[in-house]
Amino acid sequence: MKVDVLTLFPEMFHGVFGTSILGKAQAKGIVSLNALNFREYAGNKHGQVDDMPYGGGGGMVLKPEPIFAAVEDLLCKKEARRSGSNMQEHAESVLDVESDSATLSIAEIQSEASSAKQPRIILMCPQGETFTQKKAEELSKEEHLIFICGHYEGYDERIREHLVTDEISTGDYVLTGGELPAMVVIDSVVRLLPGVLGNETSAVTDSFSTGLLEYPHYTRPAEFRGHKVPDILLSGHHKNIDAWRREQSLLRTLTRRPDLLEQVELTKKEKAWLEQLERKE
Repeated sequence: MKVDVLTLFPEMFHGVFGTSILGKAQAKGIVSLNALNFREYAGNKHGQVDDMPYGGGGGMVLKPEPIFAAVEDLLCKKEARRSGSNMQEHAESVLDVESDSATLSIAEIQSEASSAKQPRIILMCPQGETFTQKKAEELSKEEHLIFICGHYEGYDERIREHLVTDEISTGDYVLTGGELPAMVVIDSVVRLLPGVLGNETSAVTDSFSTGLLEYPHYTRPAEFRGHKVPDILLSGHHKNIDAWRREQSLLRTLTRRPDLLEQVELTKKEKAWLEQLERKE
């Protein structure tokens, strides 16, 4: 998988991409992670990527030219970073604000590469679809992901209408920019790729992967400061252990995230047990 991030602050990603699971995934050649400063595609001597909104109002709005140019560059598989007049000439040709040339430019590039699978171009924004494990699993099947991280008041609407394939939000709260949410999504997606995790069952049994919160975990020592590990986990009876873990997942989900149970397939026995627990409450 190839992951590209368009951001004004690529340095924020250096540590994240080079350590832990993401760093190991890159070292194994499973994923390629790249953070690109779209200011390099500004097409003006001041490197300006934002401007005042038409119609007035507070804040600054990200201009379409640099972001379209950066995405086009990635789609064409050209060098991620350019310099001098070629960069400016390319960026200035991307969008005439009085026409739909940007849409045609992207469409032409994609049609030329129609035989190849097209990337998902993901806009990180608070208006987007709330990110879930199901979405992570969907994105993990892609070959190329391009994330667009914004700052300031927002994006020119033409970016949303004519460029992106997905809009994603990580929750109903406000952040300075889209970088931290993009890191969350990338980490969640990459760990699902085959060969990334040491234990391939980890991604399957994680919270939300089954639709339920994960069961409790214990390790040595069997007793710590008077607190003992449940006897069943020490029994060696795997069928009983699996049943206990399923029960604990159901119980934990019922008490902490009951909304998740609406989407989970339950046996008649499990439904009756949960209904009994609810009545006791």
